[in-house]
Amino acid sequence: MKLFTGKTWILLFFTVLFWLTTVPCGALPERCACPPETEIILGAAGDDITELQRFLANEKLYDQALSGVYDQATATAVQAFQKRNHLPITGKVDVPTWQALGQRMVTTVTTNPPPGDLRIVIDTRYLSLLVLVDQEIFAQFPVAIGKRETPTPVGNWKVVSKGQWSGGFGTRWMGLNVPFGTYGIHGTNKPWSIGRLESHGCVRMFNRDVEQLYRWVKNGTPVHIIGDPFLGRRRLVKGEKGGDIMFLQKRLKQLGFYDQGIDGIFGYSTEQAVKSFQQQKRLPVTGQIGWQEYIAMGLVSEE
Repeated sequence: MKLFTGKTWILLFFTVLFWLTTVPCGALPERCACPPETEIILGAAGDDITELQRFLANEKLYDQALSGVYDQATATAVQAFQKRNHLPITGKVDVPTWQALGQRMVTTVTTNPPPGDLRIVIDTRYLSLLVLVDQEIFAQFPVAIGKRETPTPVGNWKVVSKGQWSGGFGTRWMGLNVPFGTYGIHGTNKPWSIGRLESHGCVRMFNRDVEQLYRWVKNGTPVHIIGDPFLGRRRLVKGEKGGDIMFLQKRLKQLGFYDQGIDGIFGYSTEQAVKSFQQQKRLPVTGQIGWQEYIAMGLVSEE
């Protein structure tokens, strides 16, 4: 399925070029903290249901078309899966069922990695992950990104760790060198979340997609996350961390209020810089970033 028109590809290409700048790097811990599952019930529809139906068909539990609609035939197949795995037979894809599915929805990918200079572009506007080889689009996958209050960090990163996980994190993990937290690209046992703002900042993929990407990616592969760093317009206060804090620090430095490192951590120096800005602009001196400060700094446009 083609997600973008020709004009959109041109816009995306120049947007990617704009983001190809260097940002500070740091060490990566082992795990991220993504939120829990939800239920799928009759009437739900989307690519997540198609993935579920494909899995159930491979398990010889579903013999209908891959419609992408959670209908009675799909619910009956889920009931059979639940019975086989000694789960409560509800016909809903509830938390115990998600957990069981996450352990089973694994595919064997044999596609060889593409030759050439490979890099990843994740567009938070279109919820899409692009694989570029020698600056040409080689593959495209749908993804889920961070919620508005826990945004996926916009910036230029690299893959610094790879691993095979299980449970709620899907089947594969590719960690990024984000200096202020644990972020990466991983699979999921919650395919309903793909195409939404659902994570704590990580990038989720369908398991079969992440397994294919995992084969192609090496440590050091560039990952460019593009889009609005202030998508959530969240209130920024001392102690917060994130890509939006990095862009705030850059803006404060441009304005002459901040002379420390760009680390994505809202610490004492950032707070003092914000207070100085507020004082100059005759705003309430809180040391926090709210809507007035977003506008006054030119971080967002008035809506």
